[in-house]
Parts: sequence; C-alpha cells; structure tokens
Amino acid sequence: MIDSPTMNPAEVGLSTLENLSVAERLNQWMFDSIHPYVKTPILEIGSGIGNISACFVQHKIPLYVSDYTIDYCRMLQQKFAQQPLVKAVLQLDLATPGLENTCPQLVGQFNTVFALNVVEHIKDHQQAIANCYKLLAPGGRVIILVPAYQTLYNGFDRELEHYRRYTRASLRQLLESQGFHVLRTWHFNFAGIFGWFWSGTIMRRKTLPADQLKFYNKLVPLFRIADKVTMNKVGLSVIGVGEKG
Repeated sequence: MIDSPTMNPAEVGLSTLENLSVAERLNQWMFDSIHPYVKTPILEIGSGIGNISACFVQHKIPLYVSDYTIDYCRMLQQKFAQQPLVKAVLQLDLATPGLENTCPQLVGQFNTVFALNVVEHIKDHQQAIANCYKLLAPGGRVIILVPAYQTLYNGFDRELEHYRRYTRASLRQLLESQGFHVLRTWHFNFAGIFGWFWSGTIMRRKTLPADQLKFYNKLVPLFRIADKVTMNKVGLSVIGVGEKG
C-alpha cells in the first residue's frame, strides 16, 4: 500500500498487518522466540489478522485468539473457520478495567497469555498487564513483545498510535509492578533497527514499505545470526516473560 495523507490509524494498522502477512520468515522468527515459554491453554492478545496465530496452527499448537475490534474478530473467524486448533475467537479489550466482572469466564483460565506488538498501543499499560495477570492460572506465563528505545520513536510509531517504546528495564518494571516474577527479558531483531530508522526517521514514511519487508524477509536467516552474535543485547524490540505466583 502506498502512503496516503488521508490514511487513518485503522487503515495504517491493517496495511501494516497485511504487509507483515507475507513476511513469513519474520513471523516464524517471532514464534520461535516465544515458543519455548508457552504452555497450553494459550491466549493470544491482539491477534489482528492472524499472522502469528497461523504459526501456532502450522506447528499443531492449539490456542485461543482475540482482538478488541469486531472487524478483526470477523477476519479471524473467517480465516480459521475450518481450523479446530483455534479453539475460539474472542473479542477482548485488554485495557478494560474490571475484567473479572466483564469476562468472568476467562479469569484464571490460561497457562500462557502472549501479546506481540500490542501493549505499546494501550495508554494504560499497567491495566493491560494487570488483566493479563487475571487471565492466567497460578504459575501461568505472560509473554510481551514491544518496540524498543524511545530514541527510535518516529513517524511509524505516530501513525500506528504507539504511546511509547521500551527498554529491558522498563518492561521488567512494568511486569513486576503487576505482581509477575520476571523469568527473562531480551532484545529481538538487531538488524531491524536500521530499516526502521531509515524509513521512519530519515525518509519519514508513514507505513512499513511492502517491498522493504519482502527484502528483509529474505534476509531473516542472516538477521537471526546477527541476534546471536549480539547475544540479544540490542534490538528493535524487547521481549519479556513473566510468571504468575
């Protein structure tokens, strides 16, 4: 999709998800990064159009998917209508106060709740993490992936309605503030920093370019090596895993 000055945030978000849907190596890399920490039953927060959900299905792992907009929920229902590994499509707003009253049937029902590129969109991110805690059974794990480094905040972030970017320390603090024991934090996607800075800060693009993502996708095997070389100490995103006591 070509940048347009009339695109609203919903259109920008959908355009980004559609562009990312063809970056199957990048999606697989994200899945591989969190896979060691998941245990069923699993709930994905902010499933969008199902890019990461599809990786779970491909690996024969059952999960529940969710989104806060009815439009994305309809897309998910259509995409996974014939897929028994997708147990249900839930309309769920992680920013809702009193989740135990609005969705009592979901409280304490999951051993893993994960949200990839979601929490940065939520103004009250403490409420979001508190709700993750409520959704989990004792001993359950939350897995959060968010954009890293406030200095990288640029036009992409504004168009996507990101409230903030994070560090390993700030993500750890967020998880601990809501009662989680943090098992690990690490950076993800070192090479992505350069593309994000070039397109979003230097070129001032408003959406992630599809051609750039396709090129990046081809090089993911090399970028995975780069993350090993840097020992996940720097990257475009930061991942945190917390456990409920």
